[in-house]
Amino acid sequence: MRQLLILSGKGGTGKTTIASAFIKLLNAKVYADCDVDAPNLHLVMNQSTVPKRTDFYGLPKAEINRDLCLQCGLCEQYCRFDAIQIDEEGCYEVQYYECEGCGVCEAICPVEAVSLQPAIAGDLMLYVDDTVFSTAQLRIGAGNSGLLVTEVKNKMKSVDIDAELAIIDGSPGIGCPVIASLSGVDMVLIVAEPSISGLSDMERIIKTAEGFQLKIAVCTNKYDSNIEITEKIEAWCREMGLPYAGRIPFDSQAVKAVNNGLSVVDVDCPAGRAVKDVFRRTIKILDA
Repeated sequence: MRQLLILSGKGGTGKTTIASAFIKLLNAKVYADCDVDAPNLHLVMNQSTVPKRTDFYGLPKAEINRDLCLQCGLCEQYCRFDAIQIDEEGCYEVQYYECEGCGVCEAICPVEAVSLQPAIAGDLMLYVDDTVFSTAQLRIGAGNSGLLVTEVKNKMKSVDIDAELAIIDGSPGIGCPVIASLSGVDMVLIVAEPSISGLSDMERIIKTAEGFQLKIAVCTNKYDSNIEITEKIEAWCREMGLPYAGRIPFDSQAVKAVNNGLSVVDVDCPAGRAVKDVFRRTIKILDA
C-alpha cells in the first residue's frame, strides 16, 4: 500500500482541508491524522463507529516513596528541571508536568526512595468499519510526539484491508512529528501559503523532505491573497525542478462548507473545483 502525505511548513495553510478532500475524491479506504498535537481530521470525516482506544506511554515520571525518603534533599538539588519541591507537609514531591523522566533523582537517591513509573502521554484511536482511520491525541505537557506519530501509522497499517493508497494528514512545521510522518511514505504534497513566512516555511519543509528521497509536489492554497508571492513560489519550484500541482483560490463557500463539517469537494465552488484539479495532478505525479 502506497502512502501520500500532505504537509505544510506552518499551521493554517489548509493542509487538513485538502487532505480531507483527497480522501473523499479517492474514496480512500485507509487514512490517518498524524497531527497528534492538534488532530482535527475527524471533524470533517464524521466517523460513524466508536474508535478502539489505546493508551500511549511516553517518558516515565518520577515518584517519591515518602515512607523511604530520608529528606536528604539530593533529588531536589540534582534535578535540573526543578521538578522536585517541598510540599505543605515538608515532604519532597515530584511536579508531574515539570518531570522529564531523566532518572537522575532515581540514580542519586541513597535509599532508593525514588522510582520511575510509566506515564500515559496520549491516546491512540483507531476507527474500523469499511474504512480504516487512525489518529491520536497527545496529552497536555507530554512529549514523544514523533513516537506517537509512528504508532498512529503502525495502527493504520495493522488492519488487513484491500487498499492501494493511504492518505496521511501530517503535522505543520519540520519537527519530530513531521520527521516521523515522512518515514516510509511514497510522496509528499506540500501545501504552501502565499506570504513571506509561508514561502520561507515551504522551503524549509521541502529541504527536510528531500532527505527522505521521495516524490515531492507543491500546491498553493488561497493563492489570490498574494499573487506576487504565489508567482515566487511557482518560480522557486521551477528553479528547483519540483512539480507544481496547482493553485487553490480563497473561497468563502469553502469556509462555510468546512464550518458545517463538510469537505470543500462536497459543494460546487471554485476552491472545490481547484482542489479536484490539484488532486488529479498529484495522483499523476505519484503514478509517474
